[in-house]
Amino acid sequence: MLDELLLRLPILGSKLIDYDDFFEMIIRFAINFSVVFMLVRVIYFPIHKRKDYLVTFFLINILIFFVCIVMNDVKLNMAFAFGLFAIFGILRYRTEQLPIKEMTYLFMVIAIAVLNSLAGKKVSFAELMLVNISIIVATYLLEKVFLLKHESRKSILYEKIENVKPEHHEKLISDLEERTGLKINRVQIGRIDFLRDTVKIIIYYYEDDPANSFNDSSTFVSNKNE
Repeated sequence: MLDELLLRLPILGSKLIDYDDFFEMIIRFAINFSVVFMLVRVIYFPIHKRKDYLVTFFLINILIFFVCIVMNDVKLNMAFAFGLFAIFGILRYRTEQLPIKEMTYLFMVIAIAVLNSLAGKKVSFAELMLVNISIIVATYLLEKVFLLKHESRKSILYEKIENVKPEHHEKLISDLEERTGLKINRVQIGRIDFLRDTVKIIIYYYEDDPANSFNDSSTFVSNKNE
């Protein structure tokens, strides 16, 4: 009798617990978290080594999942669901714009949260698992099988400013390869400082092991005594 009374005890206008909905939420969250863990921690992080995005992807996925599953009882229509997806999908940080690869992962973790939280009764468990597994397999194949070479970049402060002229392009590449020991694929000329006779150059090169990538904005100063 006491247990039935507790179950019917109104909390914020609702009953204390609904076992069916509660266990369904746990199962959906377990599926959702497992899929995101495989994508972000097992596939993304070993390749890109970005801890800041690692935390961001997990938290955004969890937040969207719980927002969608809690509001699912309000009978969200399809337009509202896509609107919610779009709002989170166009996020930008004021300090920097997300790279295209990280933006793709952001869309994936949002889509996974929406799919696993809002999948209706007409979607069977097998269909839901097929969608989740397909996303994991496709991402793994694209990241580690098909795309064997990963283009990394370094930002270099270069002092031989005369080599940035178009007619000296081959000489510039040769000099940079000799100094860095890298096989350079392409270069991008940045800000030129004629007062200090320096130029900022971004070099791009391929790596067979993307885990060793220096895909960042580090600045390396060339040795003027060479």
